[in-house]
Order: sequence, then C-alpha cells, then structure tokens
Amino acid sequence: MSEEKQWQEEQHRVDKVVETIEQKQQELQEASGDVKSEILQVRKDFWDDVTVNLDDPDDVVETQASLKQQAEFLSERERSHGQKSERLKTLRDLHDSPYFGRIDFQEKGEPETETVYIGIASLMDQEDEEFLIYDWRAPISSMYYNYSPGPASYETPEGDIEGEIRLKRQFIIRGGKIEGLFNTGITIGDKLLQNLLGSESSPQMRSIVSTIQREQNQIIRNERSRYLIVQGVAGSGKTSAAMQRVAYLLYAHRESLTSENMVLFSPNPLFNSYVATVLPELGEENMWQTTFNEYVQKELSRTFRVEDPFDQMEWFLGAPSDQGKTVRTEAVQLKSSLVFKKWIDEYMTKLGSGGLHFLPVKFRGEELVSKDEIRDYFYGLDRSVSLSNRVELTSDWLLQRIKAFQREEWQKLWVEEEIQLMDKSEYLEGFQKLESSKKFTDATFDDYDREREWLSKRVVKKKLVPLKRKIRQLAFVNAVKTYRDFYEDAAGKHPEYRAVCETSIEEIHRKRLNWEDATPYLYFQDQLKGRRPLTHIRHVFIDEAQDYSPFQFAYLKELFPQARMTLLGDVNQSIYLHAIDNPTPIDEDAEKAGTGTARTERITLMRSYRSTAQIVGFTSQLISGGDKIIPFTREGRLPVVIEADGQQAMQKRAVSLVKELRGRDIENTAVICKTIRDSEAVSAYLAEYFDVQLVDKETHSYRKGLVVIPAYLAKGIEFDAVILYDASAENYAEEAERNLFYTACTRAMHELYLLTPGKRSHLMDDVDETAFEVEQV
Repeated sequence: MSEEKQWQEEQHRVDKVVETIEQKQQELQEASGDVKSEILQVRKDFWDDVTVNLDDPDDVVETQASLKQQAEFLSERERSHGQKSERLKTLRDLHDSPYFGRIDFQEKGEPETETVYIGIASLMDQEDEEFLIYDWRAPISSMYYNYSPGPASYETPEGDIEGEIRLKRQFIIRGGKIEGLFNTGITIGDKLLQNLLGSESSPQMRSIVSTIQREQNQIIRNERSRYLIVQGVAGSGKTSAAMQRVAYLLYAHRESLTSENMVLFSPNPLFNSYVATVLPELGEENMWQTTFNEYVQKELSRTFRVEDPFDQMEWFLGAPSDQGKTVRTEAVQLKSSLVFKKWIDEYMTKLGSGGLHFLPVKFRGEELVSKDEIRDYFYGLDRSVSLSNRVELTSDWLLQRIKAFQREEWQKLWVEEEIQLMDKSEYLEGFQKLESSKKFTDATFDDYDREREWLSKRVVKKKLVPLKRKIRQLAFVNAVKTYRDFYEDAAGKHPEYRAVCETSIEEIHRKRLNWEDATPYLYFQDQLKGRRPLTHIRHVFIDEAQDYSPFQFAYLKELFPQARMTLLGDVNQSIYLHAIDNPTPIDEDAEKAGTGTARTERITLMRSYRSTAQIVGFTSQLISGGDKIIPFTREGRLPVVIEADGQQAMQKRAVSLVKELRGRDIENTAVICKTIRDSEAVSAYLAEYFDVQLVDKETHSYRKGLVVIPAYLAKGIEFDAVILYDASAENYAEEAERNLFYTACTRAMHELYLLTPGKRSHLMDDVDETAFEVEQV
C-alpha cells in the first residue's frame, strides 16, 4: 500500500475515533449536568428530607440513621460527578490527540492479527465492545516500548502471551489531524523524538508517554524490586520515567493503591512545581510531594533553628579554606555515615541503664513532679522494655498523677478568681449542664454550691489541657540535653573527632542544628520517644538521590517500613559535602538495603535526550567516565566560551547575549550563577534591562522568560538556553566544585554559553578545543 493511501486510511480512522469521543463527551456532559443539578437539589432540600425527632432514645437513633443515609447519598452523588468530570477531561485530551502508537500483533497459534492503538487512556466502542484505544499502561501496550517488529511477548495475570509484532507505527496527531506518521523497526523512533525534543522547554515537565524508551519502560513497569535504583546521566529521562511509573502503578493496582499511598521527595520546592502537572495530564491525582528539608523543618523547628541544605551549600562554596572548614567537612562526612548511626545505637543501649535527662512537670509555676521523681520512676521500670516504651509508660504514670492533682486543685483560691473572669455564656452553660443532668430540682437548696463546684472543676480541667497535651507529646523527656551528653561521651571514646564533638555541643547550646546534625537528631529523638512509622505509604520516590547520605536513607527506610523505594540519581551531580569522599552513596546504602537481586535492582541510563549532541559532547568531557554517555542525534550549535576583559565587559556581554537570544525567539533562558549572593547581584543588574525572575530556595514556581538561579537549585530543570555566569578559574577553582559546574552546564537544551571575566576554569582543561567555540570581548 502506498504511503499516501496509508495516511488516508489512518486519518479516516482518527476521524471516526474523534466522532466517538465527541459522542461520549456529549453523553457525559448531559449526565454530569443531571448529577450536578441533583446534588444542588439534595443540598437545598437536605434538612427537609431528614426526619428529626429527639423526644426519646429510639427517635434519636432514627434521626441519626436518617442523617447518615442522606449524607451518604449526597457523598455518592458528588463522587459520581467528580468521576464524570475527570473522564471529561481525559476525553478532551484524547480529542486533540487520540493516540500516538500502533502495533499489529499476532498471538501464537491465532490466525488473526490484532491491531492495537495506544494512547494516554483507554477508549471502547460500546457497540462492538472493542478497544479503539488501549491505555499506554495496559499489559499489551508494553510491547510497543519493548520490542521491534518480530517475536514479542507481554505479561498478564494468567501468564505470558507470546507472538509476533507484524507492524509498529508512530503518529504525531494534533487537533485531530495526523501531522506525522512513520513505521519503525527500532525503539521509539528518532523522528518522533526529534519533533518533541526540538521544541521549546517549559516551566513544567511534560508527559513523555509517546516517547518512552525500552530502558525507561523497564523502570516504569518494574514490580519485582523492593529498592529500584536508577543511575541516569543528565537528561536521560529518569525523572520523567519515575512520574510515568507512578501513573502505571496507580493504574495496575487501582483497586488497592491510591496517590495517598505514595510520596515523592524532590530536591527543592521549585522542582515540585516543575513536575506537578505530569500526573494530572495522565488522569491521576498528584501524590504527596515534599522535600526532605521540609520534613525536617516541620519536625524540629519548635526546638532548634535548623540550617537547610542550601545554606550548607552556600557556606561550603563561600567559606575560606581554614581549620574551621576542615572540621566542618569532617563533621559532615562523619554524621552522614552509618558509622555515626552505630554510635547513636550504642549510646541508646547505655541510656537503658542511666543517663537519660528529664524536665520537671510544672503547673502555674508550681512543680508537680520533679525531674528526679520522673527519672526514678523511669529507671524503676523493667529494663528489658525498650526506651521508647518505658517513656510511654512514664507518660501514663504522669497523667495519673495529674488526674489526682486535678481532683484537689478545684478548691484553690485562684480557681475562684478565674470564675469571676468568666463571661455569661460559660455561666449559662454550667447551669444548663446541671439542669439537663437533673441535678437542679424544686427540692434542691444548694444550687449555687453545685454550680460553683461544676464551674471550678471546669476551670481546672481547661487549664490543665495544655499540660496534658505536653505530657502525651513526651515533652518531659529532655532530648536536647541528652543529645549534648551523647557528644561528650563520643568525644571521650573517639578523641580524633573531639573538635567535631565540641563544635556540635556549642551549636546545641545555641539551640541551633547544622544540616548534617538534623537527621541524626531526628533519629536520636525517635529512639528515645518512639515514632509511629508511616505504614500507609507503600511507594517512596527520591529524586536526586545522590544528594542523600547513607544515614538519611537508613532513617527514611525506618520511617516508611512498608514502602518500596525508587531512587533516582546521577553520581556526577553529587554536590553536597557528604559526597566528596563517598561519591556513590546510593550504591553504598543500597547494598545494605536488601539481601539479593529480588530486593535491590539497578538500571543505568546512559543516553542523554535533553541537550543537543554538541552540548553533550562538551559536558561529557567535564566528568570522569563521560565518554560512556550517548548523545541523542539532535544537532545544534557548539557551546560558546566567552572570554571578557574584566567584570564590566562580562556584564555588558550578558545583556547583549540575552537580547540576541530573544531576537531569535529563545525566551526561556537561565543565567546560572554559583551562589545565591552572585545570583542576587546579577539579577539586580539584568533587571535594569529585562523582566527577570530571581529563583531562590523559597521559590515554588517560575515563569517562562529570563531567570537567574544558583546552580544547586537548577537540578532536574531544563532551559532552552543557559548562560553560565562567571566560569572563571577564580570562581570555579576547586576540584570539589566540578559536579556543580557540570550540573549547571547540563541544564541547557539547545544553546550553552560560558561567560568568564578572565581565564576560564581549569575544570575545562580536559575538554577538547574542538568541542566549543571561543569568543573574546
């Protein structure tokens, strides 16, 4: 059949599918409108349709049942309306682009060939009861991603289905019209990728279901591994594959899994916004998205001022090389390790016999239970019971002490004074309570005394609520002082780390925690007080996992004991202090995570799709092992190193460069600086000429246009053009900054410029001179 004839037939099918979609849209809109009207009517008539009678107990029960029935009916109608709205949204997406792929598959032993069209959601022909479109997550669709024409198979709950792919075809459909159609004998075709990857970048990540590659599909559909470790080079699509993995899991286990059972740890708040639209595009609700820093700050901010990882990075990039920096670097590497976790575990065993500090329980300045009494009770408990359980038992004992105190305290003078300050509504409430309990009758003569007693007890009970809450929260345990003692103990046992321990004690005394101390303290506190693990979370996704320490991984595994973990990272983008002498924390921790390949599996992605071949050719020479990175065959301009004659010349060239890019309709441009201080200065200068957005650690979203951003916040994001500001030998001088330098350069999709006010950084010394252009201004 001629190519033109094939095109006509495929367009005819698209037209028929679009007609079916429009018909379903109309039916759903009518049904949705009816349900919406019904909901509004139910809300309006809610109380008219409820039988309310409180005269006797049987009537009360009937009233409760009537309320429950009406509420459940309303809830079901609202749920039905929500489902119809979601389906309408999916149909709108399908109307524009019904599908992107087709395979013709002949099952082994079957005479007929089945034609399978693949899109973002399923669509059935109700008359023929046949699939017009298969969801990309359906088992049969996996062959589209995994096989070329020829022998193929796919998994089903009943077993593997084997056969042969007779045809594999790809489409670009927009507005219901085919713009591209081509058969392929390889993975997702270069033509389709060229079309999509050559387009402009976006402030938000796009769905890539039409261009998933075979190795990415292995990530998406993996259900064997407890710990799935994805080591992917910059621009390899690991984050995109992870988001599709979430959508796949929600589809494959829709009866038992929801988005509430998943959590994504992102590198920063900006990244959360960047990936926020991917799941809704695929018809799924977003899961819990947070950062590890947000979690830590929420847990510890009431006790300490906690440094965040970005301030730690700023300190590292700006601190002079002296003894203080050496001690801090030693502290980071020690406290990030599993050795340090072992030190804490050993100290916990020691606390079982003595050394745990407590705080007295006080009320209105009066000490109700001294810290010595609490200590004596705690250490009088059976020592075979864990520390956290003994703390809980002590809490129960203290609440009983408070209960006994409460029974006597209502007769004190201060209570009478509090009663005098009550407003009339509280007095009236007391009277009504006593009247309803039949304590006021025509025969009683001590109504005033009864009312006074009731009010007094109410005052005491109310005033004791905060104290009881603190006891239940185990605030009587002095975890801070005990943690300080831990360092004093460690300094004696490990004199080589005495300086680290002494510095830590000083910080604790000031009620401050450096970032490297945050996870150890959280773990220490949990071992003392206990923490209820988040067992409802069944899948944890960690992006930029190379920036997590082994200690942090160990903590997260205890926090989510029932969860499978997907760890996504690139060791060449490890930029935090703990990774300097331990460049592969993902692998080190993963080895300890499981007991074999069934529990831990690694997938390596070496092909980079983000950047042009020229940019990948340049950036791959900045790192060890970069020669193994495979660039996607998308051509572009060589990176340009612009050597300016001083700071002022560099500033002027930055302005003219942005103007040139805009003249060529390249608007989504990032000026990437080394630190936030540099970013603030550059942003202020550029703001005289352009509308510019400064991105800092508090930024949750960015708009399309010109942004200025520090390198460590640009991770995971891409831009049409990148201007690396001040790539000089002076600014990027240390070998430890190589990964940061590489990370910044790999954010560029189409064009990369490196501005330097003098000699360029030695980090480029090993890059072939033919891999970039040089411009002097």
